[in-house]
Amino acid sequence: MSGAQGVGGGTPRRTPGSVLSGVAVALGCVLFLGGFVWGAVLYKPYTVPTDSMAPTIAKGARVLAQRVDGGEVRRGDVVVFRDQVWGDLPMVKRVIGVGGDRIECCDKRGRLRVNGKVFEEPYLPSGEQASSTVFSTTVPKDRLFLMGDHRSDSLDSRVHLTDEAGGAVERGAVDARVDATAWPLGAWGTVGRPDAFKALPGGISQPGPLGPILIAVVTGAVLILAGAAYGPVVRRRAGGGARRDQAAKGKVAARG
Repeated sequence: MSGAQGVGGGTPRRTPGSVLSGVAVALGCVLFLGGFVWGAVLYKPYTVPTDSMAPTIAKGARVLAQRVDGGEVRRGDVVVFRDQVWGDLPMVKRVIGVGGDRIECCDKRGRLRVNGKVFEEPYLPSGEQASSTVFSTTVPKDRLFLMGDHRSDSLDSRVHLTDEAGGAVERGAVDARVDATAWPLGAWGTVGRPDAFKALPGGISQPGPLGPILIAVVTGAVLILAGAAYGPVVRRRAGGGARRDQAAKGKVAARG
């Protein structure tokens, strides 16, 4: 009875290739879906409505920002925040100073000083000074001094210098830290941490896990496609072999 099932189309015998195919698809699904879930938990997309962060982030660009606590923010980070004084809308700016920092602008070459140290800011538009406005301020405790990269077209902490907090925003106002530009596709890329701030206490922050997340999603997609393609490829080869065998048998019969 068992022999009849084997010959007549019962449960097909699983080959090592089919087993590996199933494993590849299963693992691919875990990586692909797991990567998306991981990314959705840690990251949130935002659209930048102005060009105040150009050329780092263009107007209308879609960014991926990691959800972080304000206490994790360091100098040089590009953050998404809300502040009622600024309009209570999501805004994107760069952290220039933290609580206790003395920020001055500008030296003879148009550069910022933070705690007496002159900073080169490679993210500024070519030929643009750190600020067209001369100012000097000390950032209150647990607050952040924020500026856009396009200094001549950015309404930032400088505009609010006469406010009670001297233009600085509470750390708790930060919703997320920008890790990458996702759209448009031609502008895809990570938003790095400038080395200029490394020497100050606290240094710079480390990038979030966006890289590993993307690797997991892409690897999962490749495994799913590769595993799913195994069955049709094997069947196509088997069908081709069967047709060749039938053709060969026909030739033999004709000759006989």
